Amino acid sequence: MKAIIIGATGAVGTDLTRQLLTDPHYEKVLTFTRRPLGFSHEKLESHIIDFNRPSDWSHLVKGDVLFSALGTSLKQAGSKEAQYRIDHDYQVSFAKAARKNGVRHLVIVSSLGADPASSFFYLKLKGIIERDVEALGFPGLTILRPPSLIRRHAKRPAETISVKLFQLVNALGLFKTMAPVPTEAVARKMADLGSRPYEGKRILSAQETRGTLR
Repeated sequence: MKAIIIGATGAVGTDLTRQLLTDPHYEKVLTFTRRPLGFSHEKLESHIIDFNRPSDWSHLVKGDVLFSALGTSLKQAGSKEAQYRIDHDYQVSFAKAARKNGVRHLVIVSSLGADPASSFFYLKLKGIIERDVEALGFPGLTILRPPSLIRRHAKRPAETISVKLFQLVNALGLFKTMAPVPTEAVARKMADLGSRPYEGKRILSAQETRGTLR
């Protein structure tokens, strides 16, 4: 299979890229990023692009499955408008190019609680993204809704503290669906889900984003 990834420099995307490069189901892995990955591989074909200029790269978006792990935080983006542009506009624009080029399956990372009618900006944004990529008509659409993520090299103190707090609460048997999920686990699940042809729409709950199907 030929896999396409956007968001390959993020936490989930980095783990996913490395996972696909070692998975025999995938013969070729194409990444489209705004900055270099920092590593190479015989199966890897990396493209540095400007997401604002689809005419420069849309013809290259060809393969069997598109993995979308693109996303940023409000703090990193600097404003809600900037976050919306990156999380929504870039993802939907790229997915549109993939669908036009015949890509049949989209596997996308969303969030627990995603809802286009939510009063919370982040959850509303994720819900709108889900709605708009579904409207593109991929024969197969897989949406993962993990809770908070345990990042391999978390540097932000608030993130580290919140993850440890959730782990403690979960150890006491509370809020199991909210327990943080390691980014590696989400990446493994994505790789597994994309490795076989799929028709229809499926949404994986927070609990279902853990581990693998095999």
